[in-house]
Amino acid sequence: MLFILFGADDFSLNESLEEIKKGIGDRSMLDSNTTVLEGRQLTPSQLREVCATLPFLAPKRLVIVKGLLERFEPGGGQGRQKKKAKNNRRNDYKEFTTLVDEFPDSTVLVLIDCGVKNKNPLLKELMPRAKVRTFPLLRNERLRQWIGKRIKQEDGTISPQALALLSRLVGSNLWVMAGEISKLVSYALGRCIEEDDVRAIVGYSQQANVFNMVDAVLESRAGQAQQAIQQLLKMGMAPTYLLFMLARQARLLVQAKELIKKGKSEFEIQNKLGLTSEFAWRKTAEQASRYSFTQLKELYHRLLAADLSIKTGKYEAELALNIMAAELCRQDVS
Repeated sequence: MLFILFGADDFSLNESLEEIKKGIGDRSMLDSNTTVLEGRQLTPSQLREVCATLPFLAPKRLVIVKGLLERFEPGGGQGRQKKKAKNNRRNDYKEFTTLVDEFPDSTVLVLIDCGVKNKNPLLKELMPRAKVRTFPLLRNERLRQWIGKRIKQEDGTISPQALALLSRLVGSNLWVMAGEISKLVSYALGRCIEEDDVRAIVGYSQQANVFNMVDAVLESRAGQAQQAIQQLLKMGMAPTYLLFMLARQARLLVQAKELIKKGKSEFEIQNKLGLTSEFAWRKTAEQASRYSFTQLKELYHRLLAADLSIKTGKYEAELALNIMAAELCRQDVS
């Protein structure tokens, strides 16, 4: 039996894999009859040998291969090198296709990948032979439906307004979302989850304060910058973490400005930057349009100076953070 699982939503993909494992048989026996292989360097003969091995004291053997399909994605290389690579890929994927028909019924083969398109030659060959499940990132209404279903599974309830806010703050990262939902259900203690609960509990509400700190620093609002820093410190964030978040946001803003300049779509930019949260993407796009490269360059220089002052012992981390913010707020870099 052959399963193909692919897509960017690795949380749902992992849940599907667990369902496959449950359907095979006793978990304790399956663990000793499971082999996980890295597909990027796997040869057809190696896969044939593993799949041909009979299970030990169990009805089924599970073979999981990660990244095999991605190897055969179209493109890459130039000229003669590209043609040679294309021929090698064609020969390899034909061999992989053939061996799928050879392994015994006791073997369950699962191919797991992320970035695979429908034109992938190995995927096209294997689709008629496989149970294929795709897992794109959930967005908008599909994401909200998933959240509602997950909360119900945990015996919780949530207002439509709170659900919409949770969706905007956390976005498509279901690993994070599942954790935040568990915290919210426990916090609500049987009552309906409301917007105030989401703002109080969800970690991404802290991210909003980080964005506010970046705004205040880059706009030279010294009082508000210091207030934002102190608020984040009281929330338990370490000064070094705030410096890291400032550096990360500055890097995202530079990348976003470059991609916008190249005419990339919002969807392309969001995926390129890895911003699964709609809230984080909107704030990043907004800041990228407001701040110049000169401002961001100055922020980088000040962050570097703060980092060096901490590592050399010149200043304590909190003092270095406050000095950096104060110096930036005195700059005229518009």
